[in-house]
Amino acid sequence: MPSEKEKNRGSGVFIYPFAHLSLVTPSFSFHKFSIYIVMLLKLAPAFALLNSHGENLSPMLSTSSNGSFLKNFYAKSGKGLLVLCASKGSNTKPLTGVVFEPFEEVKKELMLIPTVPQVSLARHKYSDQCEAAVNEQINVEYNVSYVYHAMYAYFYRDNVALKGLARFFKESSEEERGHAEKLMEYQNKRGGKVKLQSILMPLSEFDHAEKGDALHAMELALSLEKLTNEKLLNLHALAIRNNDVQLADFVESEYLQEQVEAIKKISEYVAQLRRVGKGHGVWHFDKMLLQKEEAVA
Repeated sequence: MPSEKEKNRGSGVFIYPFAHLSLVTPSFSFHKFSIYIVMLLKLAPAFALLNSHGENLSPMLSTSSNGSFLKNFYAKSGKGLLVLCASKGSNTKPLTGVVFEPFEEVKKELMLIPTVPQVSLARHKYSDQCEAAVNEQINVEYNVSYVYHAMYAYFYRDNVALKGLARFFKESSEEERGHAEKLMEYQNKRGGKVKLQSILMPLSEFDHAEKGDALHAMELALSLEKLTNEKLLNLHALAIRNNDVQLADFVESEYLQEQVEAIKKISEYVAQLRRVGKGHGVWHFDKMLLQKEEAVA
């Protein structure tokens, strides 16, 4: 035969046999137990206290002091049962102190979900200004990548043959293109539309009468990195003005630190090329750059 505890398991009913409590727990204090039951019923009015006949004892309990009614009940029926269960109609009382009511507050969001197929379902708190600024930054990254690719092609010529510089600018071009693609992925993630713009044709010749081609190209690269950094800072500032925390965090975590490191590295290359001059020193610099790039790869 299943026990009373097994019968009521999962039904929200808790049974307290007096004899069982005093037998299993030698330190059982009925006075403390009574206080506990009284406090529970006062703090949780959704519960009710029943005897073994199903009679509600809660009204009698509320008028007694510190569970004196339970003590008298125990004295009369030492082997009686106390049943603590959910009181009837407890869910009909309004809750107080509720801060978040999801089924009420979600009604506003349900009204905002678009039904037109051309409109993104994922878009949320993403302003048109931020969307346009992200598209502009995509164009900046692609333009810089295009210039670096032109530098790679120049230094890879057989009559220039500076393979270290060629490899450096090729990897820089791929990196900038990767930045553009990451921005495109972010644009789609936020529910914006990627709009690619025109890319200007870059220079194809980078020789310079006074500086030489290596120093001239590296100074141009430094200027491009600083310009890109300025554009990213403008994008970050726009995100802050529009209270777009996600976009601001994306620019900070994915771009700004890397941009600072790139500016520092290219600044050192400019300083080294200025030191070695235009002649044999450029060849040594190119070898050093090629070895460094191979070591990183």
